Amino acid sequence: MASRPRTLGAAIAPVVIGAAMAYDAGAFHPVSALCALAAALLVQIGTNFANDYLDFVKGTDTDKRTGPTRVTQAGLVTPKTMRRATTLVFALIALPAAYAIYRGGWPFLAIAVASVACGVWYTAGPYPLGYIGLSDAAVLIFFGPVAVGGTYYLQALELPAQVIIAGIAPGLLAVALLTVNNLRDIEEDRAAGKKTLAVRFGAEFAKMEYLFCIVVSCMAVPLYFYGYTGSRWFALVALLGLWWGAPAARILIDPAAPEAFHHALARTGMALLFYSGAFALAYIL
Repeated sequence: MASRPRTLGAAIAPVVIGAAMAYDAGAFHPVSALCALAAALLVQIGTNFANDYLDFVKGTDTDKRTGPTRVTQAGLVTPKTMRRATTLVFALIALPAAYAIYRGGWPFLAIAVASVACGVWYTAGPYPLGYIGLSDAAVLIFFGPVAVGGTYYLQALELPAQVIIAGIAPGLLAVALLTVNNLRDIEEDRAAGKKTLAVRFGAEFAKMEYLFCIVVSCMAVPLYFYGYTGSRWFALVALLGLWWGAPAARILIDPAAPEAFHHALARTGMALLFYSGAFALAYIL
């Protein structure tokens, strides 16, 4: 429960896209792809664990919480155990990171250190990313161009500009997931002094941010690749992306109840996985 399975698509999607692009380039390397997937999942799970623990310690998560259960706040896991679990998960990143450094060089050490640092800094420290409105930018960068580009480079040992552009879509869809959470928790975050973008600029801004992420990721990026490659498969990806993302967007614009946010979160997470699979298939075809 603490790993938040519904959001783990944010770690899987960019690896799928990067691996597909490497396959198309004739550079697919299974061990490297699995290494990238393991690292991405561990970073996200570790970040979720740290957030669960630290939000409880800071007093942000209380018994008045309306979102999904946080295991430390609910008393399902003791703070000491959650702290140990967080440390263990982040420590395990050293295994795929060691292989990545061996194959891809020292830049992967920087990526590993920065990923773990941001995972902790997301909630910890005097100026945590999630509390000052910088979490959206961090999610976009690390679950977008960094994850897709890192996955591709680890296999092909080069990095074309098109790979970075492809990484924008999963990064924005991951931001859309975050936006659903921030919009749902806007009043609780405001009371706790957590200045997310939704708190800073209001609910209407958060709704527009969500729609922007859906439109650019599900339509603009595949249409760009349609123009770049001439493949009609990407036009189909754009149409399917609009069909898939529209219901979640409609629910978010006019939520009838807190459950609407849970549905939007699940739908957006599924859209992220769906998009990554469709984009990967379109690229290969």
